[in-house]
Amino acid sequence: MRNRNEIPAELKWDFTHIFAAPEDWEKAYAECEAAIPTVAAVKGTLGQSAEALFNAYETVYNFSEKFDLVSCYAFLAKSADGSDTAAQVMTDRVRMLGVKYGTAMAFFTPELLEIPAETLAEFMKYEPLKKYAHIIEDETRLREHTLDEKSEQLLAKVSKITGIPKSTYDMFTNVEMELPNIVGEDGNEVELTSGTFGMFRESSDRKVREAAFEGMFGTYGKYINTFASLYGGSVKKDNMGADIRGYSSARAASLAGSNVPEAVYDALVEAVHAAIPTMVKYLELRKKALGLETLDVFDLYTPMVADVDYPVAYEDACELVRKAVAPLGQAYVDVIDRAYRENWIDVYETPGKDSGAFSMGVHGVHPYVMMNFNGTLDHAFTLAHELGHAMHSYLSSEARDYANHGYHLLVAEVASTCNEVLLTKYLLANETDPKRRAYILNHFLEGFRTTVFRQTLFAEFEQKTHELEASGTPLTAECMCSLYADLVKQYYPAAEFRDVVKYEWAFIPHFYRAFYVYQYATGFSSAVAIASNILETGDPSKYLEFLATGGSDYPINELKIAGIDLTSPEVVKNAMKVFDETIDELAALLD
Repeated sequence: MRNRNEIPAELKWDFTHIFAAPEDWEKAYAECEAAIPTVAAVKGTLGQSAEALFNAYETVYNFSEKFDLVSCYAFLAKSADGSDTAAQVMTDRVRMLGVKYGTAMAFFTPELLEIPAETLAEFMKYEPLKKYAHIIEDETRLREHTLDEKSEQLLAKVSKITGIPKSTYDMFTNVEMELPNIVGEDGNEVELTSGTFGMFRESSDRKVREAAFEGMFGTYGKYINTFASLYGGSVKKDNMGADIRGYSSARAASLAGSNVPEAVYDALVEAVHAAIPTMVKYLELRKKALGLETLDVFDLYTPMVADVDYPVAYEDACELVRKAVAPLGQAYVDVIDRAYRENWIDVYETPGKDSGAFSMGVHGVHPYVMMNFNGTLDHAFTLAHELGHAMHSYLSSEARDYANHGYHLLVAEVASTCNEVLLTKYLLANETDPKRRAYILNHFLEGFRTTVFRQTLFAEFEQKTHELEASGTPLTAECMCSLYADLVKQYYPAAEFRDVVKYEWAFIPHFYRAFYVYQYATGFSSAVAIASNILETGDPSKYLEFLATGGSDYPINELKIAGIDLTSPEVVKNAMKVFDETIDELAALLD
């Protein structure tokens, strides 16, 4: 693994696009700090007139826009190198300033809700205020779950400690926790990292796959009581917040933020449970293709097609993605080209860098994409995925003002997964070699397994841990390992369970952002339908319109623009049909 200073500048983020120098960040931070009293000064004015309410929102969102730049700069710097003391200090300062701002703003929503409905309706006739119409509707929608000003202030102050489980988890896993070396395919010791783990678990050598699983999850197992304490604290925080605000559960509280019916969550779990026989069919095909007497859980990631070498250099991955998204129009492709040229992407793994991949939109600047690229086809798909997020952020920011640009979590995974599906379709349309076609079909099937089945498994785990804690059951390491093991056995009944996999829940950082992962499954199911429609009709206009809606409407409504109705179980059911049909296609090809 190279150190950060050894990576070429064109393959790293350029933070000067946000602030030209650290001194400019300091200046902006000071301006934000000085502006908090100005924001607080709008207290008592919201109900005076439509003009006063508009001015209050302008004051708040002008502050928020600048504070977002300060916050994003610090977050990205720490993500690039968590061991950088300066980045750590910046992040802590941003967190503390956020608490001060939240405390100063605690009055806002309670005061807004004191305005009589009929008065507010009159205010909304004021043309400039219509800029904030959806925001006001959204805030008043949650009237019954908003507390009085004093209570909101208290919750804002408490927020400076509620993030400790996640920040501690990140620091420990990304910076301090050491993973063992394992023996690679060539018989030599190789370094196991969060970045290389994905590559090793795809190895054609079963011993390497097994060693990677044992090394990774065995290490998490060594500290499992610590992870149980961290995650248990996060669950307690979620349940406490839901209870304080009068929600029936932490899940209800989380979904209410995007105005998503809980029935959407339940329908997903139900549809995936119904498709477990199809998963068994897939696992049996995998076992046969690999020539195994028994299929272990560490055999689930390796390609089913033998003797297919499919390395993908970063430059080739960029070109593949570019060609795959061409059906979305030249304007879309042009922005992708900018992402490659203008340092939007931090490409390679370095010490202290966050694991995995993500995209962060920075309104008024451009999105920033983090990769830990390892030269595999899988990471070419990851690049397509994160650029989907980036394009969603970019198009929303271009079409919407700051107040209305931020999209909800439910739609977040649609654009990213649509790009993955388009890449799959492009590869299949241009590949004639039967083995490589089989390899691509295998990858598509793995999308269903890892994004629909696996994420729904995670969603069930989250739901059950929160329910257990709410009922008074202590979330011990033994309790959560047992729960996770039972779910793995339920979702993969045709695979042998490896005991070390019971620790895998501790490996999933998304659990610290409660009730997020189910949206990967709904997003994948939606994306399969959207991409198929675009390729069949040649018309991406409605999809592009959806991407540009930002946060201007509720996500369920925004998806309907693209032809997706998640209130119906048919979206997931239809995706499961595609899963089943693709299994048959691969089986025929392998035969």
